Amino acid sequence: MKIKTRFSPSPTGDLHLGGARTALYSWLFARYHNGKFVLRIEDTDVQRSNKNSSTAIMEDLRWLNLDWDEGPYYQTKRLNRYNTIIDQMLKDNTAYKCYCSKERLDALRENQMAIGKKPQYDGYCRADNKKPIDHKKYVVRFKNPKEGSVIFDDRIHGRIEFKNQELDDLIIRRSDGSPTYNFCVVIDDVDMNITHVIRGVDHINNTPRQINIFKAIGATIPVYAHVSMILDANGKKLSKRKGALKITQYRNEGYLPEALLNYLVRLGWSFGNREILNLKEMKELFTLEGLSKSPSTMNITKLQWLNQHYINHLPRKYITTHLQWQMQSENINTEHGPKLEDIVTLLGNRCNTLQEMASTCRYFYEELKEYNTSAAQKYFHNQASTSQQSLEVMRIELASIIHWTQIEVTNAIHRASNKLIGGIRTVGMPVRIAITGSSKSPTLDITLYTIGQKRCVSRIDAALEYIKSHNPL
Repeated sequence: MKIKTRFSPSPTGDLHLGGARTALYSWLFARYHNGKFVLRIEDTDVQRSNKNSSTAIMEDLRWLNLDWDEGPYYQTKRLNRYNTIIDQMLKDNTAYKCYCSKERLDALRENQMAIGKKPQYDGYCRADNKKPIDHKKYVVRFKNPKEGSVIFDDRIHGRIEFKNQELDDLIIRRSDGSPTYNFCVVIDDVDMNITHVIRGVDHINNTPRQINIFKAIGATIPVYAHVSMILDANGKKLSKRKGALKITQYRNEGYLPEALLNYLVRLGWSFGNREILNLKEMKELFTLEGLSKSPSTMNITKLQWLNQHYINHLPRKYITTHLQWQMQSENINTEHGPKLEDIVTLLGNRCNTLQEMASTCRYFYEELKEYNTSAAQKYFHNQASTSQQSLEVMRIELASIIHWTQIEVTNAIHRASNKLIGGIRTVGMPVRIAITGSSKSPTLDITLYTIGQKRCVSRIDAALEYIKSHNPL
């Protein structure tokens, strides 16, 4: 049997963390078995679906390096196929026309809830299917079995049973002639030869309804695996409507696709104690047996740790391409300044994300507009005299360097330190603030060398002017 999985998002919004994890698991399972992975856009909800969302979802999948072998298939382009099957089901008496008005259905629901019963259709039109004189519109309902149970072995949760009497006759075609989600999914899975359906645990209640439709049309039922929920830090379900970040936001915030995939695969799946897994290793190791039935909890600290790992272990040229995109997003012009590969080396161990790296390295490419308030207060106001002296000595040493190398910069710092009471402690912080605007930066000699001689001298001059103008004698 050729393994075939699918990812079938609804284009009613962006791709979020849970959907991306489902796509990854389905993709990995297909790749592990040398099978095929299908992309299907389930856009039967015409009012909420939009083309921009479909395009954005596919862009996110490409960014995550999750390619598909077939598709994208759009359900709205298969309406004739669905209606052909529904018409045949009407003939086979596995479906029927329902003329019940909205008023009758609302009253039925209210009465059932009033007496503590589960609201469901009562089969009023199931037996007598003659068209009433006062109703022109009708829906088509699936004739769900009334006896027995639907039993299936979920590959994650084990044996699951639903009694048929708990399942009502769901609508498979609306009064406007459009087929519904639960029906379209079945026909798609049949026509596309889907062997395994890997999806969120929130779909479990749809599964018995879909299985009964499979049986009614004489089709092979796929294997199901319902992936556990993702919870936020407060133990609440992570969802689109409750602030879950979309994949594009993770990209915008400077996460690498490798880090996000590594994090997602471990968010409910394990292989021993392995924490670091690249995509090639995931394809070789992933099995459904490794999936947990327990909910997983989102941990942004863990994701940041993984992201920093990949920043420091993937090829610098590759990281540079992502950093370049980030710099453009932050409107930082990199034409005048150090090579971005050098920035990756310099800041890799200090930054968890590329966004943080881009923000941190602004002073390498842009002139300083202001100083950190608390740092300036302490060193350029409270300790103005000492800082002024340190900057003047440091300026002379830096300006006198003939060949600007890191070693010469280091020597200049040592010479300035030897000339001042307090040594490097007296020199370091005022110079760092003057050059970067902040009290935090990589090692001072590397920072000065990377920024360059002309800019260093110019910024020290600006800092001296700032001290004099804000601390008049």
